Order: sequence, then structure tokens, then C-alpha cells
Amino acid sequence: MSGHSKWATIHRKKGLLDAARGKVFQKLAKEILVAAKSGSPDPDQNAALRLAVDKAKAQNMPKDNILKAIEKAKGAAEGENYESVRYEGYGHGGVAFMVDCLTDNRNRTASQVRSSFTKAGGNLGTDGSVSYIFSRRGSIVIPADYDEDTMMMTSLDAGALDFEKVGDNYLITTDTESFTKVKEALEEVDVKEFLECELTYIPNMEVTLDEEGAEKVHKLVETLEDLDDVQEVYYNLKED
Repeated sequence: MSGHSKWATIHRKKGLLDAARGKVFQKLAKEILVAAKSGSPDPDQNAALRLAVDKAKAQNMPKDNILKAIEKAKGAAEGENYESVRYEGYGHGGVAFMVDCLTDNRNRTASQVRSSFTKAGGNLGTDGSVSYIFSRRGSIVIPADYDEDTMMMTSLDAGALDFEKVGDNYLITTDTESFTKVKEALEEVDVKEFLECELTYIPNMEVTLDEEGAEKVHKLVETLEDLDDVQEVYYNLKED
């Protein structure tokens, strides 16, 4: 995994979040609602909800918004149901895409995602057509304000796969099993600020494009992320 490439992606996403924070909070609230409805409304008793809440906190979602989403799940009407749908395909230059959605209308979502790919010169594939390119990983980003040796040893001792300093931050990569353990270990050494804390997908191979090609890929990413039903967009463009 290229840490520089990963942080370039994170940094780009943060800029988009700042520009459209209201939409981001709506999507996070939907994720929290779905997780809370799937099990206990208590994050300590519901791993999926705990992950959703941690992700929301890392994006500076107000505590009141988080609590409202959980409360809404407790009294959600039977008709207010969302299902998870994943679309796989290719964008410009053969860049692989996975698009994870939460939707209450599959036909609407499929039409919007397909149209986005088509207009960008890409195409949707079948289930499994690109997912083999990605691995499920935990991604934790914290400010490099903490002692590097302490953060590295704490992370690796708790089972992290990789630790690296990228710019003004530490990027810690874990497998799915050690993700929570690593986060809790960092909290035990007084880490209080998490810039990113989520389970994500990281490409095992990346595609290199020129500046013009990369811009076309980023445009498709932005178009997809602007759709209300789209929660996450993963792609394997190598970022400079």
C-alpha cells in the first residue's frame, strides 16, 4: 500500500467534506440509523453502530446529530428501510471502482450510478468484477502531535499491519480483526483526536494516469459522492 497515495486520497476527501458538510452529515446519520436498527441502539453492544459513530466523530459530526440518528432508529417506521447495495465498474483509464450505497429504492440508485459512469466514459461491471482488487482494512489517522515511537509501538503491539508518518499525520493500517483493539490501545495512551477511524477498502494494485486522466477519474468520484444514496466510493487510481 502506498501511504502517500492513501493520504492524498484522504486529503482530497477532507476538502470535499468541508465543502459539503451538510450532505456528509446526512449520509453519516443514515449509516448510524441503519446500524442502530440492525441491533442494539447502544454502541457498546452493537459493533456496527460503534463503527458508524466513531466514523461520524472523526468527521466532527455534532454529538446531538449522532444521538438524534440513534433515537430516530428506535422509533423508525417500518416503511423507512434501507438496504446495502454495491456497484462495481470501471472509470477512465481502466480505474476500478466500488460504490457502496444505502437505498430505499434500488431502481433509482442503479439508474443514477449507471448514468454517472456512462457520462464519465466508464461502465458498470458485474458483481465481483473488481472487488478482488481491494482488501478490507482498518484505517486510522491521527495528528503527528504525539510521540512517534510511542504511537508506533502502541499500534504495532496491538496488531496494526503498518504505521507511517505522512505529512503532519500518522497513518495506521490494520486488518479487520485488530481494528478495534488498535483504536482502544491508542485511546489508552491518551490519543483523543482521530482524523479518520473506519473500516475501508484499500487497492492491492493501482493504476497510474496522467494529470488529465486523473482529473476525469476525480470528476466521476465527485459525481458519485454527490448522489444521496452513495455512502462510499473506492477506486484504485494511484495518487501523486
